[in-house]
Amino acid sequence: MRSLSSAANPLFGLENLPYGVYSTEGGVHRVATRLGDDVVDIGLVLGESGANEVFRAPVLNQFMAQGPDRWAHVREALRDALSGPVPDDAVHAIGDVRLHLPVDVADYVDFYASEHHASNLGRLFRPDNPDPLTPNWKHLPIGYHGRSSSIVVSGTAIARPHGQRKGPQDVAPVFGPSTRLDIEAEIGFVIGVGSEMGTSIDVERAADHLFGVVIFNDWSARDIQAWEYVPLGPNLGKSFASTISPWVVPLAALASARVDTPKQDPPVLPYLAAMSPWGLDIELEVEWNGHVVSRPPYSAMYWSPAQMLAHLTVNGAPTRTGDLFASGTVSGPDRGQRGAFIELTWGGSEPVSVGEATRTFLEDGDEIVIRASAPGPHGSRIGFGEARGRIVSSRP
Repeated sequence: MRSLSSAANPLFGLENLPYGVYSTEGGVHRVATRLGDDVVDIGLVLGESGANEVFRAPVLNQFMAQGPDRWAHVREALRDALSGPVPDDAVHAIGDVRLHLPVDVADYVDFYASEHHASNLGRLFRPDNPDPLTPNWKHLPIGYHGRSSSIVVSGTAIARPHGQRKGPQDVAPVFGPSTRLDIEAEIGFVIGVGSEMGTSIDVERAADHLFGVVIFNDWSARDIQAWEYVPLGPNLGKSFASTISPWVVPLAALASARVDTPKQDPPVLPYLAAMSPWGLDIELEVEWNGHVVSRPPYSAMYWSPAQMLAHLTVNGAPTRTGDLFASGTVSGPDRGQRGAFIELTWGGSEPVSVGEATRTFLEDGDEIVIRASAPGPHGSRIGFGEARGRIVSSRP
């Protein structure tokens, strides 16, 4: 038996206790939590009989489907167990294990919830329009359905996508690798308990369905996207890859991070109106080849997680355990808070310094790391880990 401490990494203390899936060399995938820089096997700590059999599964879905009462019970049991000695074979240094995609992602929807991001893109693409936002933007959370099978865990290499593109000087479309490859620093929300087709999730009941939160990087081929998106929206420019962090931070761990959303004007329709709309004070950090280039604040997002979920289901669309929806690019009012390089470099016209180099869009070999943290109880901080990906060349 051994006692554990989070002193080596206080972002992963007893106030956090995220969920993930790990394996040792030659071992099977198992459910774990993290304390400091140790990965702790939940089944070996809490036992694997009865309802705890879910911790032997290769993904979190079975546990998530057990519902919010069960989530609360396990969280409390883990805090009690990890406050004392735990079995030696339940503990692994984080550098000694491999972390896997924690969730079998069922469906995936990406939203467009930042007013700052949407306004910046409006100014870039519609410079002659006095209002940078589209007429519907402040009435509903705009989103699109993405491709769940291309969501990968942090550390997975990202192959440069190929597709059609047509630049301003091209007389006809051409085919080849994207030359304007971008990121979108986002926050993703994992649904633990789904809803039946023909029903909707009330904006006040989001916490009954939302299991936890991850960092999300929606890699974007801007040149492919620009040619294809009219009239139906993003497709191949987005569907090639999205990266998530390996740790799912429980929504319960973020109670101290709740903040009011920005004032919504005009007033939203009743199905989007919450008595106390809440956002999350999550600070993101975007690192490009080892250099921090942006610090987007999630607290500035116009549309809340609960509003996105309510809108996603208001037409009766069903949700399932493992569904994931993402916020869209997180951007703040300042240049150093922009969460996509198309904004940060103003469409490629204003290169940024990345160490001794300059960049507009991603080049082969570039590595992006997105990190995030949020306030926890008693002055602590809650860590999310990282979403890391390196661009590699590919052939169609």
